Amino acid sequence: MLGLLSGVLAPTDGDVRILGMSFASMAARARDRFRANHLGYIFQQFNLLPFLTPVENVLLGCAWSAERSRRAGATRSLMTSEATRLLGALGLGQRTWSHARTGELSVGQQQRVAAARALIGGPELLLADEPTSALDAASRDAFLTLLLDECARHGTGVVFVSHDLALARHFDRGVTLDGDPRDSRES
Repeated sequence: MLGLLSGVLAPTDGDVRILGMSFASMAARARDRFRANHLGYIFQQFNLLPFLTPVENVLLGCAWSAERSRRAGATRSLMTSEATRLLGALGLGQRTWSHARTGELSVGQQQRVAAARALIGGPELLLADEPTSALDAASRDAFLTLLLDECARHGTGVVFVSHDLALARHFDRGVTLDGDPRDSRES
């Protein structure tokens, strides 16, 4: 589902419309450009580069988008300031990330780096694939509160996928999918 919503996959039947744009009529290159400019994505496996610093990983969120780079400050210095602000807002202190490569961080710390990368440049929509699955309940709720606060700050919409139904209370709307994907129930 997230592959279709992000434009990574093209619909074989019907259409996917995100932010008023039809993916069915877009070429793959146009979908890639749209995704880079308008969508943040927190991958289930994070997809971070372990040999880069956390700040360098966050800045990758702007690497292929002049639009997101502009919204993050446009200059390397301002974008770096925004990256460090995001890391702090998501609960990752400077003492933790300033002296380590991303691969040296704990899973929970890497999760925060991945979230900051997805949020830099204030994308209109955040797609999150099981971003709290490796966290205990207290850490999960704290992280989710910080993440949603940061999304609210930028007016970023959120599509959050999780097997943990206890998280539904954090959201305005939920959809439960089980069994036949044509048989979805709203909850």
